[in-house]
Amino acid sequence: MTWLDALILGIVQGLAEYLPISSSGHLEIFRDILGLQLSGADALEFDVALHVATVLSTIVVLWREFLPLCVSFLTFRRDDNFYYVCKILLSCIPVAIVGLCFKDFVESFFGGGLTVVGICLLVTAALLSFAYYFRNPEREARHKETGRDITWLDAFIIGCAQAVAVLPGLSRSGTTIATGLLLGDKRAKMAQVSFFMVIIPILGEALLGVKDIVTGDGGAMAVGALPLAVGFFASFIVGCMACKWMIEIVKKGKLIWFAAYCLAAGILCIVW
Repeated sequence: MTWLDALILGIVQGLAEYLPISSSGHLEIFRDILGLQLSGADALEFDVALHVATVLSTIVVLWREFLPLCVSFLTFRRDDNFYYVCKILLSCIPVAIVGLCFKDFVESFFGGGLTVVGICLLVTAALLSFAYYFRNPEREARHKETGRDITWLDAFIIGCAQAVAVLPGLSRSGTTIATGLLLGDKRAKMAQVSFFMVIIPILGEALLGVKDIVTGDGGAMAVGALPLAVGFFASFIVGCMACKWMIEIVKKGKLIWFAAYCLAAGILCIVW
């Protein structure tokens, strides 16, 4: 992998992490276009590095919302922010189980062609379409519906959706946002919740990767230091620009356009 390949993949990750079009799926697509041959483990480790960059961009862009959550949780204030963090932690349990118990199974889907990516993109398109027609802004305005705050059960169900969305092509943000909308949660809060939900799983996966490197269990990565650094910073910078944009898109209920895109991209992947 050259630094230019890493730059392209970093830009793709920065955009696709926040837009509901599957960052892991688009990384697979562009690896195929660029002719990059990475094993499942190497592809997943590089993806995790790029995901860490976008997690950091989430913290930077949403620091005004993120800092009070940390303060309340670490000081046990038992206010709304404290229970909000607890719900996020609850939502992380399903994906933690998948990551710890089914890591090898998940890795087998990475670097293995575009058929799985295409099928998962079609599933993403169906989820986004169903969420849009079930809860679109016009219908909510007519019926004066505003949605509810996320309950404990909602947090766990959305967490289960996030666990399934580890497959390449199944958008994590799209799946979690669509699930929250279908459950009746507030549209204005769902994008923010979705972005905060991924912080702990991604950082946890990154720490496991560092442990493997330190202990020598991870083997040598096929990606060099320069491409990794270029991809990381490209993903971080583009992610900072895309984060706020996506929050506004969800508020305005424009997810149907991404459903159309995922449908077209999924069909192209399968045909390809």
